[in-house]
Amino acid sequence: MTKNEFLSRFQLNSLVSSAHKYRYSNKSAHDKIKQAAILLPLIDHKTHLSVLLTKRASHLRHHGGQVCFPGGRVDVDDSDIISTATREAFEEIALPIQASEIIGQLHPYQTISGFTVKPIVAFIPADIQLSACQDEVEEIFEVPLNHFLNTDNIKSVWVQQQDRRYQVHFMPYNHYNIWGATAAILKDLVEHIR
Repeated sequence: MTKNEFLSRFQLNSLVSSAHKYRYSNKSAHDKIKQAAILLPLIDHKTHLSVLLTKRASHLRHHGGQVCFPGGRVDVDDSDIISTATREAFEEIALPIQASEIIGQLHPYQTISGFTVKPIVAFIPADIQLSACQDEVEEIFEVPLNHFLNTDNIKSVWVQQQDRRYQVHFMPYNHYNIWGATAAILKDLVEHIR
């Protein structure tokens, strides 16, 4: 799929309901939902698109070694969620803020750990030089978008959490295990442009 094909589908299709049905339900006062944003960067290789992903540093206490998008918690200085997503991408992988061509967003995703994550979809140039912040990111890699468009590459299992059942999605690619929030957000993207 090319950039123009993607844009046509992304902009002309109505945003379908999210494949993600989990909703954070811890009601205690000290467990408020925290706001976060991620950048879902698409690399334009002219003849095809790839999705840029990162592998979190293994030494991190939370989600160490997991595949994810650049992103994180909203800071008080962020003017909006786009600012959060692009700031975090700059901090984590040295993606210049002005290099992201923002095209829209997907449905928010709620995590078991109490975050509402807002995915911001953007194009980034293929020739951009990126550098992983070693404190947060172990690896930067890309996966052809067509891998996620192939439904044979999407696996789901039902799990029980806090007396509720919900699906966890998996999208393995080579030696990477793409799952959880990252896979659910990718599944929403695929459903939207299909």
